[in-house]
Amino acid sequence: MSKIYIFTGKGGVGKSSVAAAHAVRSAQEGKRTLLMSTDMAHNLGDIFERKLGREPENVLPNLDAYEIDPEYVMSKDFAFIMEYLGGLLSGAGQSSAMAATVRRTAGAETGGSGLQDLGMIPGMEELFSLLKIAELYRSGNYDRLIVDCAPTGETLSLLKFPELLSWYMEKLFPVGKVGVRVLAPVSKAVFRMELPDKNAMNDIERMYLKLARLQELLKDRDTTCVRIVTTPEKMVVEETKRSYMYLNLYNFNVDGIYINRILPQEIGNDFFKHWLELQRGYIGQIKECFADIPVYEIPWYDEELKGERAIRRIVDDVLVHADVFESRAVAERERFTETENGYQLVVFMPCANKEDIDLHQSATDLIIKTGNFKRNVPLPNVLRSYVVSGARFEDGKLVIQFTSQGGRNGGSV
Repeated sequence: MSKIYIFTGKGGVGKSSVAAAHAVRSAQEGKRTLLMSTDMAHNLGDIFERKLGREPENVLPNLDAYEIDPEYVMSKDFAFIMEYLGGLLSGAGQSSAMAATVRRTAGAETGGSGLQDLGMIPGMEELFSLLKIAELYRSGNYDRLIVDCAPTGETLSLLKFPELLSWYMEKLFPVGKVGVRVLAPVSKAVFRMELPDKNAMNDIERMYLKLARLQELLKDRDTTCVRIVTTPEKMVVEETKRSYMYLNLYNFNVDGIYINRILPQEIGNDFFKHWLELQRGYIGQIKECFADIPVYEIPWYDEELKGERAIRRIVDDVLVHADVFESRAVAERERFTETENGYQLVVFMPCANKEDIDLHQSATDLIIKTGNFKRNVPLPNVLRSYVVSGARFEDGKLVIQFTSQGGRNGGSV
C-alpha cells in the first residue's frame, strides 16, 4: 500500500530541503517515489537544478518530481465547472474578457492565467492540489508520495478544506439538484444569471464524492502522516506548537518533528556563544513538548542545500540511521463514548490554552473554536436530541459531556 508523507512548517525553515532528502532516501531504498510541491512558490526545480513541467518528471532513479499547477489540474479535470463559471460571469454582467478567460481555462488553452485572474473562489487552488494528490495515490504508480507543502497557515487551510467544503455541500445535496431544476429558468429570465446545468451538477457531485474519499485518505493513519519542520527560535517554536494543536484538532496524524539549522557546538566563535545557548534552550523545549513524537536534529551546513550532492548530506547525517518512513499513530483520535448521564466526546488538543477554547452547539454540529481556527464536528444522529451540559480541558484533551435534558448550550471551557 502506498504512503503519503506531508511536510509543513513556518516559511523559511527548510521544508523543501527536508522533504527532498526524504525523497532521495526513499529512492535509495528502491521505492518508487514521487516528490511533489503544493506551494505556489515552487522550488523543487531549484533544489534539483532543473526545470520541471506540469506533469511528474524523473530526476533520479526511482524518483520523480512534480510541481502541481492547480489551474492546469482544474482545466484538465473539471471543465464543466469552468464553463459554467464563464457563463455565470458573462450573464451577471462581468466583462466578456473575464468570461472568455474562464472559458479558455476550461478548454484546450491552458497557458493563460485563468484561475489566478478569476480570483473569486477561495480555496480552489488548495482543492485541486489535494485532488491531484489523491489521484496520484490511487494510480498505484508510486510506493511513496512525499508532499512539500506551503507554509503552515496555508497547509492548515489546504488540509481542512475538504472537510469544510464537504460540510457545505452536505447542506446542499440533494436539495441542490432539485433547486437547480426549479430555479434555472427563473434565474436566467429575472437575474440574467445561469445556474449550473446537468453536466456541471454531475461534475460537482463527482467532486463531492472525491472530497469524501479525500477526507478518508488524509485522515487514514495507516496511509497519511504529517511531519513538521522547525528551527530552534522562539517564534518558530511557538508556531510549531500551535500547528501541532490545530492539526490534531482536525484529526491529522503528526508523527515527526524536524529541528533544522542547528549550529555545531564546536564552532569556536564568541559571536555564536549566545546563539548556541539559545538554541540549546529551544531544542530542550521542543523535545520536552513533543516527548511522544520522534524528533530529528539537522545541522546547519556550511553551504547552500542545492543539488543532489548537498541534499544527500541530510540523508547521510540524519536519515540513513533512522526508520523515517515508519508511520506512527501518535495522538488519539476524537471519540464518542456512552456514559451514565448521556454521551461524551474527547478531542485531542495538545499545546492548546484552555482560555482560547470556545464551544457552540448547533442543530447538527458541535463547533470548536481556538485561536484563528474553527471546526464543525458533525454530531451522530443519536446526539441530535442532546445538548452540551459541560466541558473540561485536561492533559491536552477537551472532554465534552452531552445530556438529554438541561445543561449548557455553548460557551467557553
